[in-house]
Amino acid sequence: MACRASPGDLSRRDLLRLGAGGAAAAALGGGAVAAEEIEAHGISAFHDLKYPADFPHYAYVNPAAPKGGLFSQIGPTRAYNQSFLTFNTLNAYILKGEAAQGMELTFASLMARATDEPDAMYGFAARSVVRSADGLVYRFRLRPEARFHDGTRLTADDAAFSLATLKEKGHPLIRTQMRDVQAIEAADDATVVVRFAPKRARDVPLFVAGLPIFSRAYYADRPFDESTLEVPLGSGAYRVGRFEPGRYIAFERVKDWWGADLPFARGQFNFDTVRYEYYRDRDVAFEGFTAKSYLFREEFTSRIWATRYDFPAIREGRVKREVLPDETPSGAQGWFINTRRDRFKDPRVREALILAFDFEWTNKNIMYGSYDRTHSVFQNSDLVASGKPSPEEVALLEPFRGEVPDEVFGEPYRPPVSDGSGQDRSLLRRAGQLLQQAGYAIRDGKRAGPAGERITIEFLLEEPSFQPHHMPYIKNLATVGIDATLRIVDPVQYRKRVDDFDFDLTVSRFGFSLAPGDSLRSFFSSQAAASRGSNNLAGMADPAIDALIERIIAAETRPALVFACRALDRVIRAGRYWVPQWNKASHWIAYWDVFGRPPQKPKYARGVLETWWYDETRAAKLGEAR
Repeated sequence: MACRASPGDLSRRDLLRLGAGGAAAAALGGGAVAAEEIEAHGISAFHDLKYPADFPHYAYVNPAAPKGGLFSQIGPTRAYNQSFLTFNTLNAYILKGEAAQGMELTFASLMARATDEPDAMYGFAARSVVRSADGLVYRFRLRPEARFHDGTRLTADDAAFSLATLKEKGHPLIRTQMRDVQAIEAADDATVVVRFAPKRARDVPLFVAGLPIFSRAYYADRPFDESTLEVPLGSGAYRVGRFEPGRYIAFERVKDWWGADLPFARGQFNFDTVRYEYYRDRDVAFEGFTAKSYLFREEFTSRIWATRYDFPAIREGRVKREVLPDETPSGAQGWFINTRRDRFKDPRVREALILAFDFEWTNKNIMYGSYDRTHSVFQNSDLVASGKPSPEEVALLEPFRGEVPDEVFGEPYRPPVSDGSGQDRSLLRRAGQLLQQAGYAIRDGKRAGPAGERITIEFLLEEPSFQPHHMPYIKNLATVGIDATLRIVDPVQYRKRVDDFDFDLTVSRFGFSLAPGDSLRSFFSSQAAASRGSNNLAGMADPAIDALIERIIAAETRPALVFACRALDRVIRAGRYWVPQWNKASHWIAYWDVFGRPPQKPKYARGVLETWWYDETRAAKLGEAR
C-alpha cells in the first residue's frame, strides 16, 4: 500500500498516512494518551526482558574493550539485495542492484538486539517505547543526543520518513513484513508513533524497531529506490570509507559517535576499520586468507576445513581455528523446487527428486562426514514436528483434513536414509514408480508426459563450490530418465533470475528466530509466491499454510507458538517443496591471532565482530601492530 504525505501543516508534525488507520493515529499522536499504556526500555515478542532499565551493558561484552585496529573478513551472511560475491550499490534496502555488505553498520535504528536473548531489543535511537494496552500503538521516544554524521539532529520526522519510505519503496521482503503497519506519525520532534493492524504479527514491532533510520533532508532531492554508489548519510557507529566495487569496502569508526556510551553499545563496535573482501571463487578466497589478505574467516566448505588448514601459519600458531556452538535454529538448506513450473506441480515428481539425492554418499565422500541431514524448515529447534501430532496440533490441522495429505496427521515426512552406495537401487526404483504414477513414462530412455513433454532440470548456481555436490545427483536423475544440467551464472544474472523466479531448482539456506512470526509470510505464503524478489522460492501457495502462518502470528504464549509451528512444519514437509540438504550446529572459524574477545559468546550469535577487539600485544608478536 502506498504512503502519502498528509496535506497541510499539522503544527510542525508530518503525518504519514498508510491506509484508513492514519486519522486515528493522528489523533493519538496529537496528545491523546491511551489508557493503561506501558512504558519500557526494551521490547520482545512476549514482553520478557533479561536486562533492567538501568543496565550498564550486555553481559557478554567487555565494557573496557580497547578501540582501534582492523577487522576484515568475507561477509558470512547477506540480507535483502546484498551479495556474497560482488557489489555495485550502497543502497542495501531495495530490490535493485547488488548491495555492499556491512551497510547496516552506518545506520542507527530505534532499538538494537541483545543476542543473549531470543528476540529482545533495547534502546538505540529511542530511549524508551510506550506500548498501548492492546499492543496496536507504539510510541518511540527518541534520544535528544542522536545525530547524523554531518552533525544534524536525528528526529522523529526522520524516523517516520524512513519507516514510511521502506514500507512503500523498500525491498519486497521489507514491504511484506510491514504489511501490518497501518500508520506512522512524527507526533513531535522526539516521538514517533507507529500504529499496527489488529491481529498484527508479534514480531512486526521488533522488525520495525530494527530498521535503519535515514535522513529526510538527505533524500529531499535524491530518489530512494535507485542503485547508487554515492555514500548515504548515516548515523551509526561506522561510516563508509574507501571501497572498490566488486573488490572490497571499508567502514571507518566514527570517533565522536553520539551513541558510543549507550548501554547496548558499550564493549561493541571496537574496531577502527571494518573491511569486507569479495572473491568470486571459494578456493581463491581461502588462498587470500592464508596470505593474510583478510584476518577472519568462517569456513563453509567441509573439504577445505578437513584438508587445507595445515598451512605454516596454523602450524606456527599465528592462525587459530575453532568450532563455536550454534544454538540458533539452523533452518532449511536445500534445492528449492520451483512449483511455478508445470512439470514440478505434482508432489510425486518432487518426491522423486528427493529420492534421487543420496545424502549419505555425498556426506561421506564429498563433505567428510561433517553434516547431519536436514528434514525441517525449523531444524535444530523445538519447533520441529516429530512423531504423531499432539492433540493441540490436531486441533489446528483438523479444519484442513481432506485438503492436505493424510500423512499430515501421522508421522512427518523425513527423507529416507540410503545405503550410501551413491545409487541406492531401491530408492531410485521408488522414484521411477512415482514418476510413472505422475504420468511420466520412459520413452527412448527418457521420462516424458502424455503429450511427449520431457522432464528436464536446470540447476542454477552463482558460484562453483557446489558443483561437486550436483554431479552425482545429476547422474542419479539420469538413471530415472530425467535430463539435468548445471548452469553457473554471474552474481548479477543469478540475482535477477532468482528475483524473477526464473529457475528450475536452486540452492538456498534460511533460518528463523526461536519466535518466528511475520517473517514466515515472506517464505511460505501465497502472497509471497506471487511477489517478485520474495523468499518463497518454491512458490508455495497453499491455503492451509497461509492459515497456519496466521495462527503462529496470533499465538499469545510460547506453547501455542510451538504447536502452531509444528503443525506448519508437517504441512510443508508433506508438500515436498524442496530437496533437503544438510546442517551442523556449529560455526567453523579461523583467524589471525591479533584479536581479543570476551570469555563467553552470546548464546544466539557468534559475537564476531561485534564484541571482539584488536589486541595490540598479540599483533605486535606477529609484527602486525597498527
